[in-house]
Amino acid sequence: MTPPRTAGSRDDELRTFLERLCRFETTAGSEAEAQTWVRDRLEAFGFETYEWEADPEELAGHPSFPDDPAAIETANRPSVGGVLEFGDPDAGRTLVLNGHVDVVPAGRGWSGDPFEPRWNDTETRLTARGAADMKSGLAACVFAARQVADGDAGVDGRLVVESVAGEEEGGIGAAAAALSNPYPFERDGAIVAEPTSLRPVTATEGSVMKRLRLEGRAAHAATRWRGESVLPHFDRIRRAFLDLESERADRVTHPLYETFPNPWPVNVGTVEAGRWASSVPDELVAEIRIGVAPGETVAAVEREFERRLESVVADDEWLAATPPAFERFSIQFEAAETDPDEPVVAAVQDGMEAVGLEETAPRGATYGADSRHYVAAGIPTVLFGPGNIEQAHFPEESIEWAEVRTARDALARAVETFLAS
Repeated sequence: MTPPRTAGSRDDELRTFLERLCRFETTAGSEAEAQTWVRDRLEAFGFETYEWEADPEELAGHPSFPDDPAAIETANRPSVGGVLEFGDPDAGRTLVLNGHVDVVPAGRGWSGDPFEPRWNDTETRLTARGAADMKSGLAACVFAARQVADGDAGVDGRLVVESVAGEEEGGIGAAAAALSNPYPFERDGAIVAEPTSLRPVTATEGSVMKRLRLEGRAAHAATRWRGESVLPHFDRIRRAFLDLESERADRVTHPLYETFPNPWPVNVGTVEAGRWASSVPDELVAEIRIGVAPGETVAAVEREFERRLESVVADDEWLAATPPAFERFSIQFEAAETDPDEPVVAAVQDGMEAVGLEETAPRGATYGADSRHYVAAGIPTVLFGPGNIEQAHFPEESIEWAEVRTARDALARAVETFLAS
């Protein structure tokens, strides 16, 4: 069901923009059509636009990405930026409002087409893949910028709205923008409109992805004592890693993560072992995600777990003779943090207060985001956007329409505050 329209209203335009954006099936590698549409809309709204594609050779030298450029898919995956200038732009600051256009595959569990947005009976909640993560946030950025342009803020500076590709694969578009500035001016702050339930997030967790390989010895199940099953060895390693997880939760502290029951989680996401029910399993591959706290590096945490594995191996005769492999794979996320006293954080808090949002204290998040790329480039960055992260990647992903409108208004005020200060 589609809500009734109010002709000419910006709410109506925002709704239409968001619905159309959600209809694009922007899974990895399929962002181009949507990005062309976004660029056309930005130009129609009066933005000067820029477009860039990531260089796989450059990304291969970045700690987040695989070392092999051929393993990083960047072709035909453009990112788009739209720029508005106010007063004397060179006399003021530049603020980036950032959102990613890509989404994860829809998967099972949907009651309708995931890429055909639909409203609930009260016309207050939108359901679609990407509704929360994070096309609503991107739409709110676009229309916050338009709201500032419509007003008479009397400020100097620039406002950039970015629609980037490949966030779900490590931040391809944002990393490229951070490494090689696509604009002919510097950037002084950024707001990434991830679904934060309209609360400011100034610290994001990192993660390292590791693949564990174990070898045993096969034997017939009827004489399994002649074999060497990989399963008990894996269980010892898993328990050792969970012990280290618990130790780290006590030892590695951060004031923004005190409310999390398990701030730096270790997750064994996949396990494949054995070949046949009547054979002793002689091979195991497990993929493990390890949390990295703000203030830590991926390399340092990785080394902690490597040392713990070495201690298990040293105490196990079979593992000592047949050492396991423990190697990185996929994408790594460095943790990131912005000082809560940065002007961009204060600007977001001012915008929140202006629209009646009371929970303005900075928070931490146990996930990673594109903010880390801008922080690494020296650009103070805060996360703030509509929707709940619990909806991200879920079937029947949805968002409250009132949150999208509130985010737009809060972001517009934050822009004015940041550029005026």
